[in-house]
Amino acid sequence: MTAAYLRAALGESINVTVVESKRIKTIGVGEATFSTVRHFFDYLGLPENEWMPKCNATYKLGIRFENWRAKGHYFYHPFERLRVVDGFPLTEWWLNKKPSDRFDQDVFMMSEICDNLRSPRYLDGTLFEQDFIERGGSMDLERTTLAEQATQFPYAYQFDASLLADFLTEYATTRGARHIEDDVVEVVRDERGWISHLRTREHGELAGDLFIDCTGFAGLLLNKTLGEPFLSYQNSLPNDSAVALRVPHDAERTRLRPCTTATAQEAGWIWTIPLFERIGTGYVYASDYTTPEEAERTLREFVGPQAADVEANHIRMRVGRSRNSWVNNCVAIGLASGFVEPLESTGIFFIQQGIEELVKHFPNADWDPQLRTSYNRTVANAMDGVREFLVLHYRGAARNDNAYWRDAKTREIPDGLAARMEAWQSKLPTEETVFPHYHGFEPYSYHAMLLGLGGIDLKPAPVLAHMDDSRAAQEIQRLKDQARDIAKRLPSQYEYLAQMH
Repeated sequence: MTAAYLRAALGESINVTVVESKRIKTIGVGEATFSTVRHFFDYLGLPENEWMPKCNATYKLGIRFENWRAKGHYFYHPFERLRVVDGFPLTEWWLNKKPSDRFDQDVFMMSEICDNLRSPRYLDGTLFEQDFIERGGSMDLERTTLAEQATQFPYAYQFDASLLADFLTEYATTRGARHIEDDVVEVVRDERGWISHLRTREHGELAGDLFIDCTGFAGLLLNKTLGEPFLSYQNSLPNDSAVALRVPHDAERTRLRPCTTATAQEAGWIWTIPLFERIGTGYVYASDYTTPEEAERTLREFVGPQAADVEANHIRMRVGRSRNSWVNNCVAIGLASGFVEPLESTGIFFIQQGIEELVKHFPNADWDPQLRTSYNRTVANAMDGVREFLVLHYRGAARNDNAYWRDAKTREIPDGLAARMEAWQSKLPTEETVFPHYHGFEPYSYHAMLLGLGGIDLKPAPVLAHMDDSRAAQEIQRLKDQARDIAKRLPSQYEYLAQMH
């Protein structure tokens, strides 16, 4: 992703070399994203029909949370901003009267579309909401970054991370990036402590000005060579391990749910990501509460007979962030920079944000230290903000049927979150009361989780008791009618993607 983006952004003005070992496997389970990733592909000039079929990709309209409130209960966290009536979002009006026990169906269109397994696009390629049709229904692309997005795009993607890596390798190399398959045997520093060159097994010395550390949890350049400390989030987010399976399936027969599913378990949760030719699934868990063997057994039982002959991939996660992601002439991107467990599919978001901010802070020969300082602050703020949002998932879950879920309510809480949560009990989150720095999640996401998880008592704004709620009731009914109508007219996700293939 980094090499491809740098070639697209900076063209021939710089030389880009990727050094990649044949012997070191990638983690390869980063299969779900959220909707901002669309701007990455647009920036590269890649329409969906060019890359999606080659990467086994499907659409993701949100996350379906199962069993977080109680066993058998589910709700959606969709990519959809809330409608506003008389100055208040529909969630406030819903909380005031609670017209049903399914807030997500009452205030979000996407719940109906997900329940009916619909594609977000009609067979002619247009989006289901006129507001989102790309310049009159065309597939024209616009080069933008995360910071400029004034609208909420209604979907993200799910894809095979290994296939996407192969696709982007071809994209970057055909545009001039050099790709070297070799092992780095030594990272050499100069008298200042900056990295001067890499020593490789077969290609000798490789010098450079700027070194990008994409070595994952190993942090070979940033942490091991430059000694930058890693700040753990483990005290507030205890999940430190995962076991994953790649399960084959017949997409036409099993039908493709257009969302990621996160199903709460005894010591964590299981992700289910339907790709076009297989299911990606895995159990994210805390090793203090279960063993790798028990976790794998739980996952295989959850998946059923089709998992019988599938090899399991066990992963030990490093949850937290490097104190600084840019030190001297080294910038860490992805897991070497930080990781806040995969619950809201933020791993690839962090990669995209890190790359975009690197371009915006790109240095020249004088290596202005203010650029590094600004970059580090921006990247750290995003990760700390996502940490807060994920802690809310566990704090806010009504489930408390074992030690894992009970302990989740008493773990260390990030600075500022306790006061914010107390305020949200009297008034749902706004732009002014969520984490103040950019981290990808808007107030509607907090509304979805607070109302769906059910473990925190919430009160509507008192003023609503003095206001006429008829317009809000009409808007809720109009939304539900529109959702049902659209769900009838849209093709299924399988039907649309089969046509694309």
